[in-house]
Amino acid sequence: MIKVKTFGMELKPLHAMHELAELDEMVNTFISTNKIADVISVSDTPTTDDTGETIGIIRVVCYRT
Repeated sequence: MIKVKTFGMELKPLHAMHELAELDEMVNTFISTNKIADVISVSDTPTTDDTGETIGIIRVVCYRT
C-alpha cells in the first residue's frame, strides 16, 4: 500500500539551516521508526506570508508499506 506523510516546519530568519536539519531529522526518525524500506518520493514546498517572504516549509514523503 502506498501512503503519504506530511511534515511542516516554521522557518525563522537566520535559523533556516538549523530548522532544515531538524526537519531532516524528523523525517529520518519517522522512516526508521516505522521501518520504511521503500521511499517513493520526497518533495519540499515553501510557505509564504502576504509579502512573499518564506515563513515555513512543507515536506511530503510518499512511501510504500
